[in-house]
Order: sequence, then structure tokens, then C-alpha cells
Amino acid sequence: MNHSDNLKQGEKGAWISIFSYLFLAATKLIIAYTGNSEALRADGLNNATDVIASIAILIGLKISRKPPDEDHHYGHYRAETIASLLASFIMVTIGIQVIIDTFQKIFEHQTAQPNMITAWTALGAAVVMFAVYRYNLNLSRKINSSAIYAASQDNRSDALVSIGAFIGIIGAQFGLFWLDPLAGFLVGVIICKTAWDIFKDSSHTLTDGFDEKEIGKIKKSIAKTPEVKKVEDVKGRIHGNQQFIEVTILVDPLLNVTESHDITVRIEELLAERHGITYAHIHIEPYKE
Repeated sequence: MNHSDNLKQGEKGAWISIFSYLFLAATKLIIAYTGNSEALRADGLNNATDVIASIAILIGLKISRKPPDEDHHYGHYRAETIASLLASFIMVTIGIQVIIDTFQKIFEHQTAQPNMITAWTALGAAVVMFAVYRYNLNLSRKINSSAIYAASQDNRSDALVSIGAFIGIIGAQFGLFWLDPLAGFLVGVIICKTAWDIFKDSSHTLTDGFDEKEIGKIKKSIAKTPEVKKVEDVKGRIHGNQQFIEVTILVDPLLNVTESHDITVRIEELLAERHGITYAHIHIEPYKE
């Protein structure tokens, strides 16, 4: 299965997340309003932000599937990263609003005992999101998609958020009325934290950041190639889910063009097999004693 097919498979996971979040957000917000639960309301708003994030991932996956053209020689893989960056801004806005609304209710003493139906709604939502998490996790491993893996981790955090809302609502049943808005506040913090993580990863990728440990592993793999006298330099950048690597190696200056070319082919095959790197530009220079 090539990268384009993987992206198409990944869209299924994005669609499942979107429909799940839409259903849960609407259900939670309606029941939170009628059942008087700030924690469930915040949880519902959290799912609303997840709809945006999932749509961003879906759009990014669709654009990323476009082949290279005269204006995009390396393809459109970074569209997914840009969409995630925009989604992080929307998420943090809603997260801050949830925190502000929760504080207002606490200071205005608008705390009250929520209806038990809100607790069962939160618990049921946790079960649904855990099932979506397992599906997307397995899909991400099958197609080797970092975007769908990130989505699966978001699914898992949403399941935990719903469990937190359930605990807060149950606590309010025993007279701990502050526990429900506190759970709402924590949900707001989680939304902001998730937004920050997405922003940090996206901005790191868009500024051509690359994991130094991964560079070290790649160097060691290439250095084991018998004909390579020295690995002079390795540089990397991320385009969507693709790793683009540039390598400079030193070889015996007496090798002919064909022999040198064969070395680059073996290194390319090595990088694809051991590191999942399908694009590598390998520059050969003569080794001097």
C-alpha cells in the first residue's frame, strides 16, 4: 500500500471521529443544559473543538493526497500540518472560554446539584470514545500514520475527560457541589493543553525541526554500509507524515559512477526498510585520508 492509499485509509478514521464527536457534543450539551452540569457542558464543548480538529485532519489528509505539481515539487504533505496548526488556535480559544465561564459560575455561586442523567451520559460517552480510540490506534499502526495516531491519543484523552466529568457529577450528589465546576475547569485546562501540544508539534514541523535522536539512528545505520568511509552529514525535515532526508557520505574516490550509484541505492533501501523513509537525497564525495 503506497502513501496515497494510506492517506485515503486515514480519512476513514477522521470521519469516524467527526461523526462520534458531533453526536456526543450535541448529546452532552443538551443534557448538560437540562441536567444542570457544568462538567458535562465543558465536556460537550471539548468534543465540539475535537470536531474542528478532526475536520482539519480530514482536510489535511485530502489535500496531502494531491500529487506534486509545478508549484509543489515535493507534494502537498504539509497541508495536514497547517490545518492542525489552525485547529490549535480554535481549540485554545474555546478552552479559555470554558475556564472563564467556570470561574464566573463559581464566583457567582451558581453551583447546584446536577441530575444523575448527566453522570450516566458522561460515562456512556467515555465508553464510546474508548472504542473510537482503539479503532484509530489500530488503524494508525496499520497504515503508519502519525496524524491518525495523534487523533487516537486525542480520542483517549476525551474518554478520560468524560470519566473525570462523571466523577465530578457523582461527587456533587454527595454535597460536594464545587466538584462539578472544578471538573469543568479541568476540562478547560485539558483543552488548552491539547491545543498547545498540537501547536508545538505543528510549528516544530513547519520550521523544519527534526528529532536529533532519529538523526543519530539514521547515521549509525548508514555508517554500517561497507563502502561508506564516513557519514559526513545527515539532515531531515518532515512533510506531513513523510520524512525527507539529505545525506552526505564519503566513499573511495576510485569508485566509478555505477559503483557509487549502487551504494546510494542500497542506502535508500536501508532507510526505507529500517526507518520508513521513502525519500532520501544522497550526495557522494571522495574520501581523503
